Amino acid sequence: MKITRRKCITAWIAKSAGLACAVAAFSSAPAQAQDYPAKPIRIVVPLPPGGSNDVLARVLGQKMSEAFGQPVIVENKPGAAGNIATDYVAKSAPDGYTIAIAPNQTVAVNPVLYPKLPFDVLRDLEGVSMLGRVPMVLVVSSKVSANSVAELIAQAKAGPDKLSYASAGSGSPQHMAAEVFKSMTGTRLTQIAYRGSAPALVDVLGGNVDVMFCPINSALPHIRSGRLRALGTTGTQRLALLPGVATIAETVSGYESDIWIGMVAPARTPPAIIAKLNAELRRSLALPEVQSKLAEQGIYAESSAASDFTKLIASDQKRWAGVIKAANIVPE
Repeated sequence: MKITRRKCITAWIAKSAGLACAVAAFSSAPAQAQDYPAKPIRIVVPLPPGGSNDVLARVLGQKMSEAFGQPVIVENKPGAAGNIATDYVAKSAPDGYTIAIAPNQTVAVNPVLYPKLPFDVLRDLEGVSMLGRVPMVLVVSSKVSANSVAELIAQAKAGPDKLSYASAGSGSPQHMAAEVFKSMTGTRLTQIAYRGSAPALVDVLGGNVDVMFCPINSALPHIRSGRLRALGTTGTQRLALLPGVATIAETVSGYESDIWIGMVAPARTPPAIIAKLNAELRRSLALPEVQSKLAEQGIYAESSAASDFTKLIASDQKRWAGVIKAANIVPE
């Protein structure tokens, strides 16, 4: 085939244009991050207002707004155990303007509990930063005689399935904490599942249910009033709010089952934007006034590198997959 000078010039122009587009796309990433944010940012919360996830979104959203000079809107999208909000963010534009609060239930438990979700957390989302942890407390009603974790284990072994525990539903932090406890202690407790933590706690307070792994912010007033008895905390270290209460791990070596909460963005969000968000979150979480405000709600501020949070999501998915399979847990 005869190659004319005109064809050569045309080919060269096309190649040059393609190269120019590639260079422009590459060079636009820093410019995009430099201009970010140029409009309001939306933080999607997968649970109703009022809880720890909502508190984190609003406290940090205010700090982000002050630092970025743009409104930060908190939008609660509860439903389907958090899957509605997670799906929404996974399908949002990867431009940093729609990000989400990500508790371990929605990004680490749900993906292995629900087999046919319309999204893949590890494929469709990426970590921005850890935000905080909410320790849980193993509490018993006044009708339970046990005064320690060891006594509760002995009581449960003496009467398998006789003691009941309250959860906020299948796959909830309370449920998973109890399943880990049962597995590691060889005990059998009967789950009483509720639609949320509040009604579950009401029935434990009323003595209708014996045991609950309860978020500290909900349990603390009732522990202090004497209506609940705290036997152990679920983290690896004793809590400043309950210094006299041992960790469960002091009796059951290796036990740990805290609630952690982070922030995620849609996959393929430009790395420079992720880095900018991460830097601001870490700055805000280090502020004494932010730490104090969160601590009042039982939230222990904690930040991380974006990549480390993504790794935590992946490792916790593997952990909970084993627990869910061993306990034969199915969605409600």
